[in-house]
Amino acid sequence: MQDPRLVTEELEYRTLSRYAQKSRDSKGRTVAEKPCAIRTAFQRDRDRIIHSKAFRRLKHKTQVFLIPEGDHYRTRLTHTLEVAQIARTIARGLRLNEDLTEAIALGHDLGHTPFGHAGEQVLREILPGGFEHNEQSLRVVDVLEGPGGLNLTWEVRDGILNHCDVREPSTMEGQVVKLSDKMAYINHDIDDAIRGGILKPGDVPRECASVLGETHSERINTMVRDVIWTSHDRPEIRMSTEIGEATMHLRQFLFDEVYIDSDAKREEDKAMDIIRKLHAYYTAHPCELYEGKGVPPGTETGQAVADYIAGMTDRFAVAQYKEHFMPRPWRLEF
Repeated sequence: MQDPRLVTEELEYRTLSRYAQKSRDSKGRTVAEKPCAIRTAFQRDRDRIIHSKAFRRLKHKTQVFLIPEGDHYRTRLTHTLEVAQIARTIARGLRLNEDLTEAIALGHDLGHTPFGHAGEQVLREILPGGFEHNEQSLRVVDVLEGPGGLNLTWEVRDGILNHCDVREPSTMEGQVVKLSDKMAYINHDIDDAIRGGILKPGDVPRECASVLGETHSERINTMVRDVIWTSHDRPEIRMSTEIGEATMHLRQFLFDEVYIDSDAKREEDKAMDIIRKLHAYYTAHPCELYEGKGVPPGTETGQAVADYIAGMTDRFAVAQYKEHFMPRPWRLEF
């Protein structure tokens, strides 16, 4: 019997677009490994990310709403899964490599801080070299997930690093994830804002709803279809002018009505203060970072502090704040 991996690699050459990244043509890993008999290189990367500790922690990290009480609000994990699903649909429609697309999508936010972009903003302000969650995501897979990291392929690492606005991924699959990230958060953040009473269904600008759709599912369907039709047999991933302008208008609406100075964001000052104080505490007590925390050998204190805080979930950050800054109740005797 021929190895299933070889069969899959051959099928990629027969069925995928000329613009797709073929598994067999990967630039490889930092440390060479013997190929798996069953899975392609990108399938192995996807599995490594899913089984990582950083991936599991995403379930308790903020997307937009800080430590939401309801069961249906998005977390960083559910955001990641929605990005992956949108990206896979587009990749399939364009005959791109779904496995590479999925691996990049699942890993793109592994380095995100607790409390969402509020936490990222604090670390960006106080760390001498700044902080970007995409760069931290790459550090997670390269360094922090055990000795030697996950040793992912060059293409997955490139997609993770370059999924933000100022960078451009080298593969079409990475470009798909970059655009799918925007499509996911624009739509699900509206959904969560309506659920939280920040917006009403009728608040979505008419000029956006008339082009993109009235509901969450209609808007995603419109965007996905448009990307597939507009990008078909082209060497880049893009939206049509009409859909792209309506999407960016909707994104700006979210910044104006939800992301800045809404009821959902007014607790962010407290969250940011937690991050500042934790950073000051661990900088002053670096010995606590090296007691079973898995700090890579040779990591300097400032980097170790940033790694530890960025890896925290919202609830763990709050617990550490209580531990170090809140008085403990005295023992009650009856």
